[in-house]
Parts: sequence; structure tokens; C-alpha cells
Amino acid sequence: MPRSVNAVASRRRRKKMMKHAKGFFGRRKNVWTVAKNAVEKAWQYSYRDRKNKKRNFRRLWITRINAGARQHGMSYSQFMGAVHKKGIELNRKVLADLAMNHPEAFAAVVKQVKK
Repeated sequence: MPRSVNAVASRRRRKKMMKHAKGFFGRRKNVWTVAKNAVEKAWQYSYRDRKNKKRNFRRLWITRINAGARQHGMSYSQFMGAVHKKGIELNRKVLADLAMNHPEAFAAVVKQVKK
């Protein structure tokens, strides 16, 4: 009995992977084994960096809040401690935006915290 290889499914699977390799440089875009390895590695990086992106944004927000707080004579840790103690429900993303783009609003928050 002849061996069944299911070429239709194999081709579809390879075609899907090659579609993901579109735009890659050199043999990474058109040679099956190289493209498959490149795409799998790219998926690993994208999985890892979805986590790192969250870390990096949090670091950026903390830096911006720290800079804004220091203009008003407080450190970041003092400011955030006071914010939580006063029960102000603003997260770091919003506080960083206020410190960066709306300094008068951030100054009002600092004033509220210092009371």
C-alpha cells in the first residue's frame, strides 16, 4: 500500500508559516527551514517583549512622576506614599501624564497630598 503524505495539509502549513516570514531579509523569507526558524524566534521575542513593554512603561511613568514630584520638593516614594494615604485613586499612567502635559493639574495633586 502506498504511503499517504497529505500534501495539501503540509503545503497549507508551510504556506501559513511563509506568510509570517514576509518582509524578512535574505533566505529568511523564502527558504522553508530558515524561514521557519526565523519566524519561531520572532514569536519568542514578541512573547517576551509583550511582558517587557509593561515593565518599560512603568519605569517611564515612575521617572516622570519622580521628576514632577521633585519640582515640588518631594521624592517619588514620599509622593506615592502620600497619594495612597490620602486615598487618591490615580494610577501611575495618569499621574505621569499630568506631570508631563498638565503641570498645573499635577501641582494641584501635590498640593492636595501635602495638606
